[in-house]
Amino acid sequence: MNNCEIVVEFVCPEPNTVFAPIEYRSRLEKVRAAMHRAGIDLLYAASPESLFYLSGYQALWYQTQVLENWVPIGGIAVHVDHEEPILFDSEGEKSLCRYTTVTRDVRILDRRDMALMDFVVDQLKREGWTKGVLGLEMYSSRPPRAISEQFQTKMEAAGIGRTVDATAIVNHVRHIKSPQELAFTRTAGRIAEVGLEAARRAMRPGVTEIEVWGEVMRAVAQAGGENPSITLPVDAGPKSAVPHSLPSRRVICRGDIVNVDVCAVYNRYHSDCSRSFSIGAPLPQVAAVIEKSARSFDILLTHAKVGRPVQEACDALKAYYKEAGLWGDQWWTGGYELGCAFPPSWVGPWSYDVDVDNGAKIFESGMVVNYESDFYLPHAAGMSLLIDTLVFEGDDVQFNNRLPKDLIVVE
Repeated sequence: MNNCEIVVEFVCPEPNTVFAPIEYRSRLEKVRAAMHRAGIDLLYAASPESLFYLSGYQALWYQTQVLENWVPIGGIAVHVDHEEPILFDSEGEKSLCRYTTVTRDVRILDRRDMALMDFVVDQLKREGWTKGVLGLEMYSSRPPRAISEQFQTKMEAAGIGRTVDATAIVNHVRHIKSPQELAFTRTAGRIAEVGLEAARRAMRPGVTEIEVWGEVMRAVAQAGGENPSITLPVDAGPKSAVPHSLPSRRVICRGDIVNVDVCAVYNRYHSDCSRSFSIGAPLPQVAAVIEKSARSFDILLTHAKVGRPVQEACDALKAYYKEAGLWGDQWWTGGYELGCAFPPSWVGPWSYDVDVDNGAKIFESGMVVNYESDFYLPHAAGMSLLIDTLVFEGDDVQFNNRLPKDLIVVE
């Protein structure tokens, strides 16, 4: 055997799966039940979140930018009538599969080229799984739709009768978190608090946004956190009104409002926490707006109860904002699901918005969602970005971060 064969076959780090096998079995049972209800015979899931959720697979690169000879079609095949799924990948990731996954049926192609797609189709046809309806995650960034269209064409040529979008299958199942997932989320909340305290300590006139970001990331890593699925924002002064901008070399100045959003991660589970800072004493009118915005979280906690309509809480929030004189100056007031996520986004598919009709949505036990109360400030001071995470467990509803939501003044 040569060095390649020895290392690939026999060298492997200690396995790094974060859930017990029984939890993965439960997830697969729920997914197959959802497939049965949707009339889907075969689900081929290739999004990073679905791969992680169903098998434990996680990586730092998913080939979303297609190389000429390395096509991002590795994934997990789940058949509605078979208990064991099949995980497919290329030879270069064989050790990674052993390191991160609990899936027992792992099939590896010996070459890293376009033939991986043909290999997957051939193996599924040999199993008799290329019949009926195929479900693909068409809203996922991985694989790009151009690649999944090629895969769809080959699968239909192999016998699949029809292909449908099945993005919602795994998403809906993972919407309600298990006790272990909620525990990971709570740990992420503690790590977020560490990150925001590091930001407070690092902030002073003359320091750049990116220096503050670096201190936040160092503190988060030292606390056991991982890389978040979006680069953490640090926005100061006029940039506080541009919350989706990257941390820059802009120097923080006295009088700046600075927004720091720490969405901390533990075992890939996110907890979002953003606070607004003032470098020196703020103008009274600026402080008043941020204080009123912070009070909205009390309104939300009063109305966001398990089993209650989401619209009820949104109506109460809108009434409060109007009474407080804030309505009309909002950047966004709403929230979205949080959970396991990988770059480029931690934003989950389920959302609610104070300014829209939320239909029949209700708050359910096992949900994890954030809430953003984001308002433009008087005197052209920028924007305040206040965010916290709600965890619903049993009949209990709590914010996941213990830091006060008021403006933090850095002297």
